[in-house]
Order: sequence, then C-alpha cells, then structure tokens
Amino acid sequence: MRCPHCGNYDDKVIESRTLANGEAIRRRRECTSCGYRFTSYERIEDKQFMVIKRDGRREPFDRKKIERGVERALEKRPVSQMNIESLVNEIEDSAAILGKGNHEIDAAVIGNLVLEKLGVLDKVAYIRFASVYRHFNDLDEFVREIQKMGGEA
Repeated sequence: MRCPHCGNYDDKVIESRTLANGEAIRRRRECTSCGYRFTSYERIEDKQFMVIKRDGRREPFDRKKIERGVERALEKRPVSQMNIESLVNEIEDSAAILGKGNHEIDAAVIGNLVLEKLGVLDKVAYIRFASVYRHFNDLDEFVREIQKMGGEA
C-alpha cells in the first residue's frame, strides 16, 4: 500500500482488527521508509445477485419474495415452518449455483425451481403456485396441469 506521506510502497502492518461482525478489517500500518503511521480498511466486495424479469428488467435477488410466494401456496396446508424454511433455502442455494457465473438468473428459472420443490413437498401448493406463476386463465389449464402431475381431474 502506498504511504500517504512519502509515496513509498513498502510498509508493515502493526495491528489488525476485525470490524462489522467480520465483514471488514482495520489495519494500522507503518511506512518502512519514513515511519509515518496510517490506517487502511479492507472489505469484501461482492457483486449483487440479479434476477432477470420477463420484460428484461433486472432487479436484485430477494429471498423474501420467494418466501412470500411459497408461504402463500402452502397456506393452510399441513407443512411445518421448518419445512418451508428448508425449501426456501434449497431454492436460494440452487439459484445461486445456477447464476454463479454472471451473478444473474432468469426469473423463469427461479419459478421452475419453486415448482419443482413444491411438486415434491405438496401437490396442492404446487397447483396453487403454478396457477399464479403460469397465469392460468381457465379450468382447462388447471386440468392439464393436474394431468401432467399424474392426478385425475
């Protein structure tokens, strides 16, 4: 690090302290050339994970949106809060892995992840979520979706 006093690039760290619950480090440094002491801060720079919407807009990934959609689909169903939390964690982890390369993921991919996980957990919740996510307009669309699941209509 360049000394702010003499411009020399050689220094030594005298003291390091963790700040902000481990999200930053404060370092006291001393220039080996002039002896000037100064402070530097280090923080992790993390690129925001973005969701590409149907209309092409990009918005920051929001776990709360997934939670609300899943909870709405599972409303009054015999599924524990612990199972819901686990399901949302799985969806978030899968989305992060799929969008890792460019820190972006298509909203449709997230929607399909939710459908996939709900299909395993609760068939009624799956249909509820699918009806909103896929914009069902009539009864025939419901029937076709149920038949795809292997049920009878």
